[in-house]
Amino acid sequence: MLRELFILPFLNVPIYGYGVMLVLACVAGMMLAKRLARRAGLDPERFVDLALIALFAGVVGARLSYVLENFSSYFGEGIGLGEGLGAAINLRRGGLTYYGGFLLATPACLLFAYWKKIPLLRGMDVIAPCLVLGLAIGRIGCFLNGCCWGVVCERPVGISFPYESPAYESHVESGLIKPPSALVKGIDVESGAVVLVPRKDALLNPLTREAALRERSLPVHATQLYSTAAALGICGVCLWAFSRRWKVGRVFALMLVLEGGSRFLIEQLRTNEVLMKIGSVELTYSMVVGLGLVLAGVVMWIGVGFAGDAASKLPDEGDARTDNAR
Repeated sequence: MLRELFILPFLNVPIYGYGVMLVLACVAGMMLAKRLARRAGLDPERFVDLALIALFAGVVGARLSYVLENFSSYFGEGIGLGEGLGAAINLRRGGLTYYGGFLLATPACLLFAYWKKIPLLRGMDVIAPCLVLGLAIGRIGCFLNGCCWGVVCERPVGISFPYESPAYESHVESGLIKPPSALVKGIDVESGAVVLVPRKDALLNPLTREAALRERSLPVHATQLYSTAAALGICGVCLWAFSRRWKVGRVFALMLVLEGGSRFLIEQLRTNEVLMKIGSVELTYSMVVGLGLVLAGVVMWIGVGFAGDAASKLPDEGDARTDNAR
């Protein structure tokens, strides 16, 4: 966990690892999209515009989805409207859901593609590996920020987070950890929750510094890094599929199935609230969306198969450059 990478000299402005990873994710996805667009004989500059639209719409959708998923944490009992809204728009502590960004950015990009007359299915195949590459990098930002952690893990792969990390605070709130009395600022009268001494204050005080450095969460599954590994694997599969002579649209369909399936599995190691129960099976919001993506991918794969012989044969590099030059 490394929330602040460094402080800008003279300006005294902190640069957060979470934000840096979001920017890198967008840049990496954009560069890959430009390269694949050339391979597909499309205008790569259109995909630069798409990347910017996806970044803006994705962040808005991802934050909105996270707030709705954790609504009680922002607008629950005892939380004022102004306080809740301020916390909802504060991205410094993280809190973005990939699916929320995906569900808002996708229609925004589709509308732009329709407006600019970008071949829809071909364009979707281009951006499929770019989406999961961006996800892979973005999840590193989640790890640096300490958000999106997993359940307690007693195996050697478990990772503990430092004092005042979201995981540590969650374990204190649930009673899994009893913090030293020196680090307890008080008890919230309304909720009864333990109020901890802020990390910066604790590190500045010689009486609490050692305790703050020593305190850590229980070991948990590093689900952020699991997601990074899964997304990189899916990206590789999509790049391989992109070079095959598949019908257009099937690379995107494959991405939906693999991403939805992997998220469903990883979500079982997360601590999110249960959205619904089907018999004895408990499903979170992300698990439901993951299953929806798998279903959408299967339907799209089959639908593309009935769409005729829209071949996915890629033009030669030289042909693509000649077409773009025209």
